[in-house]
Amino acid sequence: MLNIYNTLTKEIDEVSPLEDGVVRMYTCGPTVYRDAHIGNLRSYLMADWIRRILSAQGLDVVHIKNITDVGHMRQEMLERGEDKIIAAALEEGKTPAEIAQFYTDRFLADEQKLRIQPAHEFPKATDHIQEMIEIVERLVETGYAYEADGNVYFAVSQFPEYGKLSGNIHEAELLEAVRVEADPLKRDPRDFTLWKAAEPGRMVKWPSPWGEGFPGWHIECSAMSFKYLGEKFDIHTGGVDNIFPHHEGEIAQSEGFTGEPVVSSWVHGQHLLADGVKMAKSAGNSFIMSDIEAQGIDSMAFRYLCMTARYNTRLNFTFTSLRAAQRGLQRLKNRIWQWTMDADGDVANGADVEEWTGKFFDTVNSNLDMPGALALTWEMARSDLSAATKLTLVEKFDHVLGLELVNVVEEYESEPEALEQLVRRSSHREAGEYADADRIRAGLEDAGYVVEDDATASRIRPKAEWEKLTEDRDIISSAAEVPSLVDEMDSREVTIGIVACNYVEDVKRAVNSAFTWANGRDMEAVILDNGSTDGTSEWLEELASRDARVRVIHADHKLGEGAAKNIVLKQSLGRTVVLLDTSAEICADIYGRIEQMLDQKDVGIAGPFGLRTDNLHHFHDGEGESGEMDAMQAYCFAFRRSALKEVGLMRESFRFYRNLDIDYSFHFKEAGKRILADASLGVVQHEHRVWSELAEGERDELSLKNYRRFLEKWGDRADLLVSSGRG
Repeated sequence: MLNIYNTLTKEIDEVSPLEDGVVRMYTCGPTVYRDAHIGNLRSYLMADWIRRILSAQGLDVVHIKNITDVGHMRQEMLERGEDKIIAAALEEGKTPAEIAQFYTDRFLADEQKLRIQPAHEFPKATDHIQEMIEIVERLVETGYAYEADGNVYFAVSQFPEYGKLSGNIHEAELLEAVRVEADPLKRDPRDFTLWKAAEPGRMVKWPSPWGEGFPGWHIECSAMSFKYLGEKFDIHTGGVDNIFPHHEGEIAQSEGFTGEPVVSSWVHGQHLLADGVKMAKSAGNSFIMSDIEAQGIDSMAFRYLCMTARYNTRLNFTFTSLRAAQRGLQRLKNRIWQWTMDADGDVANGADVEEWTGKFFDTVNSNLDMPGALALTWEMARSDLSAATKLTLVEKFDHVLGLELVNVVEEYESEPEALEQLVRRSSHREAGEYADADRIRAGLEDAGYVVEDDATASRIRPKAEWEKLTEDRDIISSAAEVPSLVDEMDSREVTIGIVACNYVEDVKRAVNSAFTWANGRDMEAVILDNGSTDGTSEWLEELASRDARVRVIHADHKLGEGAAKNIVLKQSLGRTVVLLDTSAEICADIYGRIEQMLDQKDVGIAGPFGLRTDNLHHFHDGEGESGEMDAMQAYCFAFRRSALKEVGLMRESFRFYRNLDIDYSFHFKEAGKRILADASLGVVQHEHRVWSELAEGERDELSLKNYRRFLEKWGDRADLLVSSGRG
């Protein structure tokens, strides 16, 4: 039977059903204000494998997955425009309920793509408001909750076991974890909301004994789990970020309501990282299934990738690792394809099937060891078992793996004309007419087929979508994949460094202006195509094909700004590096003046758009002035390439561009270099579309996060400022 780590007991416990032969499982489902990202989906895959393992061993699993819909859509968030997609939908006349249904449908479609078995019920929070109110009323009656100005709060002090799931038992730790402004209506800062009074203008609200309002986040799961699974059930799953405060609050209110433990096993999946950091919308690495599909990669490759790491360990997602998973899955399918032809009516060996099936379930039952299950599948595939035995085993294994391996024959089925061509090619090969055989093979490959030969026969199958994307250029997934040329000698006078991400007309303007004013200088342009999808990639590739001065590096997705600029810096070979934003246009010969400025040994950075500050908390532009500055804006940011050995590369924790230029400026200042601005340099700023296309709330959030990063490192370095006299 399945043994799995229980977050509550901090031990690996056996799943022992409360009801003989039946396991009741609740999964915290999506908040349907936007698409679920693939980090969310990893958590749902974990629950799917738990369910499949239990079902494959004869248990009935009753699975509930809630939908958090419009009940928590904050009115003030919409008014500030923090979610541009929702705001636009509301402007088009769509109701909050219609928006929620749209994203619910997309979520269910994503689960289907990943072959996640649908839950038996997908209850919506807004359909269960009365059940939530009834629980809150009971908690108030029994002293576990109290009302204040139409709000109802759970009194944490009345539940001594609060903190037993997360270990957050000290008030300071709780406050740090919650990270919200103090609510003056609470008796205790640790108390959490069960029912919230509706703010003025709120679109979605319900009547209650305490006035119009809406439920708190935690209460919905208690209400829906009770309704569909009863007041005691076996397993509750979610991601690690649900542990506190969500699941901690759920335990308190549920057990406060029932008077005894409700859930036997709490199971949590670890974060899926992307580019080495936690996946989040604010980090710009919140990939969704359509991002995978845009690469032509099979959704099952993501399922395969998630099997390469334990559910309770972090997994770093890159498109490089995803493509490796795609190749691994394809190789496994190819073997199964071969077995179907080799089996030829043979019967599987029963003893071998029993032995390998036992090993497989011993593996998956050991704390959901899916990497071990995948390794065992490959061990079986490479063994000397008969083809018929392997086919029987792979069918049994796939009931748990969920990779649709049993559909290979149907997936690989080819058109009759292609099969006729294969027969004709085999005849040519047998006759030694290899030129004719090669011609047929080339024709089949051009028509979208893969031809494979072995010692006894030839096979043909349609190319997978990812195989059809014939790549005539190298594509990278991270800055780590790009070699550094920093230690090589300068081979150009100037490198123009550009990070391009869509807005192809802006990219053209910036690149063309840089070369227009070169005036015979030995110049190169190193351009990172940062996951563009609007034709920028194609224009840059065409430009590089006809201009040897242009080198283009293509990223398969939008990298963080620090990583993107580091790729450009690592590949630059010019004595002087000029980082040019695509919103900027060079309108005069700026290079000679930049050289003069940088010829001063104590000058580290030169450019037209300087910034000054008196206290590190507010930077203002030079207002058309020239002279020494505290930082240089990234519209045009020039320095000697040799400085990279002294100041290093940019900090890749800056995934958004704002304040990255200030941070990098201080790397130079710390090295004793001055920053010099000449406002007369001929550079014009145009609309910065990356900025203007963001909602106001997103701008504020992303900028603030980067500014905090800056202050954490440089906040006590006022000695570096020009105003200190030592800048």
